[in-house]
Amino acid sequence: MNIQQFIEKLAEKGITLTEKQLQQFELYYELLVEWNEKMNLTAITDKKEVYLKHFFDSISAHFYVDMSEPLKICDVGAGAGFPSIPLKICFPHLYITIVDSLQKRIVFLENLTKNLGLDNVILFHDRAEVFAQKKEFREQYDLVTARAVARMSVLSELCLPLVKLNGRFVAMKAQNAENELQVAEKAIELLGGKIEEKYSFVLPYEESERNIIVIRKTKQTPKKYPRKPGTPNKLPLE
Repeated sequence: MNIQQFIEKLAEKGITLTEKQLQQFELYYELLVEWNEKMNLTAITDKKEVYLKHFFDSISAHFYVDMSEPLKICDVGAGAGFPSIPLKICFPHLYITIVDSLQKRIVFLENLTKNLGLDNVILFHDRAEVFAQKKEFREQYDLVTARAVARMSVLSELCLPLVKLNGRFVAMKAQNAENELQVAEKAIELLGGKIEEKYSFVLPYEESERNIIVIRKTKQTPKKYPRKPGTPNKLPLE
């Protein structure tokens, strides 16, 4: 996906990028590649692939879940900033909190957000299991996102405790989403969520499968969740 195709495909979805936003994406790409030489941020460094598989793919969340309101969003395990930073560039009114367990990635994101001139982006070096038990963050977010972090049964335990009542958890997945969702159904209900919608589509040009799972928070998450760091992954809820 070259830049012109990126512009056109977003325009088809009602997103018109300004010159400033295009410059921000260009700088994002340059910084991603530069820092990737020092630390492992992504296996994808080809410019056309970054624009398609990272930038466009991240923004695709908006095609199914409207981001035009000033939502308070928490991105769990954002890595190099996906999906929240591309969404923030497109929708500057969003309030973004990013939680990542690796300090090096937080340092990259601090540098990135400063260079891109993004405000209302808060970064936390923390385990999701610990972060979600803190009173000031628990059940505080309109929307919690995660992209390719873990399987749904694990991800739900890390993310749903952060979603406020009637807010949404949006999981961005590649293939096998349907199987993961079936396994995670009981866990989602236990954690106070209800599966609202599942959207499947293919990325343009490359045509690889993508899935966006939307879970509505219908009741409070029991206080014991999430469990201690590492436990959700070792012993997923069933």
